Amino acid sequence: MPIYEYKCKKCGEEFEVFQGITSPPVKTCKFCKGSVQKMMSLSSFHLKGNGWYATDYGGNKAPAAEKKETKTPEAPKSEAPAASAAKTEE
Repeated sequence: MPIYEYKCKKCGEEFEVFQGITSPPVKTCKFCKGSVQKMMSLSSFHLKGNGWYATDYGGNKAPAAEKKETKTPEAPKSEAPAASAAKTEE
């Protein structure tokens, strides 16, 4: 369940509330019963490093950058060099 932070407009007290995502927001301060404002807070979930999803869960799969390099289409080989070599042998 998420933790939401509120600040009272009347007394200035800040407090946290465990609420479900679909629960209505708190409207009154639990200390003085004044009106409150929901605060924006930083998340404690951080993604650090260079592609944890590719290195931790993928087994031996190559990262996406390497896959793109190996899938480049090659130019079709022409038969002109072979034909010119046959003419020089005659």
